[in-house]
Amino acid sequence: MTLDELLREARDAGVDRLDAQCLAAHHLGRPRAWVLAHGDEPVEPTDASALRVILARRAQGYPLAYLVGEREFHGLTLQVTPDTLIPRPDTETLVEWALERLDAWRGSHPDAAPGGPGPQVLDLGTGSGAIALAIKHGFPAAMVTAVDLSTAALEVARTNGRHLGLEVQWLHGDWFAPVAGRRFDLIVANPPYIDAEDPHLEALRDEPVAALTPGADGMAALRQIVRDSPAGLQPGGWLLLEHGFQQAPAVRQALMEAGYREQCTRHDLAGQPRCTGATWQT
Repeated sequence: MTLDELLREARDAGVDRLDAQCLAAHHLGRPRAWVLAHGDEPVEPTDASALRVILARRAQGYPLAYLVGEREFHGLTLQVTPDTLIPRPDTETLVEWALERLDAWRGSHPDAAPGGPGPQVLDLGTGSGAIALAIKHGFPAAMVTAVDLSTAALEVARTNGRHLGLEVQWLHGDWFAPVAGRRFDLIVANPPYIDAEDPHLEALRDEPVAALTPGADGMAALRQIVRDSPAGLQPGGWLLLEHGFQQAPAVRQALMEAGYREQCTRHDLAGQPRCTGATWQT
């Protein structure tokens, strides 16, 4: 059987053409361009058998990122496993906003010595480490701490940090518990925010459910972070949160009730309200 025949078989089973090519390239240890140029080459029976299994899983909806074990996010290639959420382009909205706030921090601290202590940043529920590592990569002076309740997810994040050569402090625990008593210039989080009964969860069934939904009330984790975050922020510090596209008004209301100022919302690439943030002033 040739490579083209195998890929045609996968497409007939419902696998997207690009996905099939990427999976073949990954399994064969070749770039996708090679797959495109060598479609008439025969595939070894053992490779064909293994590829059929992988392509069948993709046809059943299993995420491509888990099958290849990686995902690109904000210019970084990250390892992902079923213990971590798959980073989405929408979350880059949160990273870009965080980097803007760090640039503003630099502008308000003109005496900060080059190479000296930079702004303190906290990423809550870090998962694969995508947000923490993208912030560290984009603003190397930042002193980034990342927290997650899942030890398996933290191990993936640590591995990503080592592979990328980016130094982040990885801590295990529930939200602010591992950093009690510390104060940060910026706190970011992409917490679980989908209602447990939301029908969209079915399409995400292969990803860790605890990272997707806090239970019946999709706002529960967001409200908890808003409530507990002032104790962990420096005066003038910012809290930035990713949320569902219908939750922006509720998040802004929670921030206002907690005493935050300058509540505002940013939209993702699709134009949906995706991130809301505010500043804490004592």
